[in-house]
Amino acid sequence: MTDEKTMIQIKDLTRYYKSGMGVVKALDGVSLKIEKGEFIAIMGASGSGKTTMLRILGLLDKPTKGEYTINNLNVVHLPEEERSYYRLTQLGYVFQDYALINEMSASENVYILSLMEGKSKKESISTAHEALVNVGLGDKGKRIPDQLSGGEKQRVAVARAIAKKPKILFADEPCANLDTHTSEQVLDVFKILNEKFGQTIVMVTHEAWHTKYVSRVIKLRDGKIVGDLRRRKN
Repeated sequence: MTDEKTMIQIKDLTRYYKSGMGVVKALDGVSLKIEKGEFIAIMGASGSGKTTMLRILGLLDKPTKGEYTINNLNVVHLPEEERSYYRLTQLGYVFQDYALINEMSASENVYILSLMEGKSKKESISTAHEALVNVGLGDKGKRIPDQLSGGEKQRVAVARAIAKKPKILFADEPCANLDTHTSEQVLDVFKILNEKFGQTIVMVTHEAWHTKYVSRVIKLRDGKIVGDLRRRKN
């Protein structure tokens, strides 16, 4: 049983892959607690296990063994249909490549997930507008992706992820395709979401300077946690 502050708890989480005649230990017995409202950066060299860890935490992959709970719910053994519904309604995702539909406006790209949840179009449009305002794009809801900059596209992707007010926002190297200035704009949005709205964020990144935005840095090496640093908030 976790306490009320704990959002995520994992224990002895392991993920093995078969590779040729051998086995790759992508995650090797990782244990960790993440509290509500933390902004976490997961870091490590290529092959350290950071993306594998994010995918398992985001219910996009399953561990080989180990325990994983979100708000005291054991999510490891959920039936696939329930896992899919939980992902859709409770978790938000931001990836490197925006994953926007080019034929849809920014607003439509955001509210499509609400429609999939069964919400009315009126409610979905209202929720999408609120999310776009929160990422600084309230006046660009009618623009299609080709009319937006790279940073604006990524902020639309963030708006789409937060529109349903997810328990946890997962971001997999969200600034990998952006220049420094544009990356700062996106990370500023994350910081506002975290500090103003209390959004729990788990982000994979390889850029050391990104850590100034977060409250905690988890470092992985060879599938194990080798560093866990809480940063003081300015």
